[in-house]
Amino acid sequence: MQPVVEIVTPDSFGLWPVAETERFSFLALSGELSPAEVGTAVMGICVCNDMDPDGDRPPRPADPLGSFLHGLVTFDTPFASGGLRVTDQSTGITFLPGCCDGLEDWHDWHQIVDGGRTLWFGHDPQSSAAERFGDTVRLTVDAEQSDSPVIEVSVPKIRHLLAGAERDLTNFLTLAADWLSQQMPDHATLVTASLARLLGLPVPALPSKP
Repeated sequence: MQPVVEIVTPDSFGLWPVAETERFSFLALSGELSPAEVGTAVMGICVCNDMDPDGDRPPRPADPLGSFLHGLVTFDTPFASGGLRVTDQSTGITFLPGCCDGLEDWHDWHQIVDGGRTLWFGHDPQSSAAERFGDTVRLTVDAEQSDSPVIEVSVPKIRHLLAGAERDLTNFLTLAADWLSQQMPDHATLVTASLARLLGLPVPALPSKP
């Protein structure tokens, strides 16, 4: 189980270094990312929130960097395409986040193991779902297909995997805070707090300035 963010690179992106990725691919988040991969993840999250202000949100700043970060740092509930990707290493079957899923929704997986709630992650062309049956969680790649590939995992194993995913996200957030403090020190505090709000995790301390 890996927390992932979907990457859609804007044309001619040059605000900070990013890794070369396939368009609409998923990037797994952890504390092991390279600086360019951290930059790619932050960019992918910013793209999702890069919308013109409305309601009580302040207007965009004039500078390109402040403008691109504006949605992420001003939304009360920022979001990001992605979620939790589960791969059965014995069969090669992969359960991917759906179109109705978001990285900010990863906590919802606890509702499967704790409350038995069924989670639906998407719709046509692929309707993925997670259901609990007794002591087993069944992950159906496409619930609209009777012969859909499935992954079955015990409830204790899902709890273990979720704990690992939370560690990965926590480590990524710490790594991102360090990257932000070096890459954009004037924005690091706000962006780090926004990433923590999106992930539903405590805000990590920024590295001390020399």
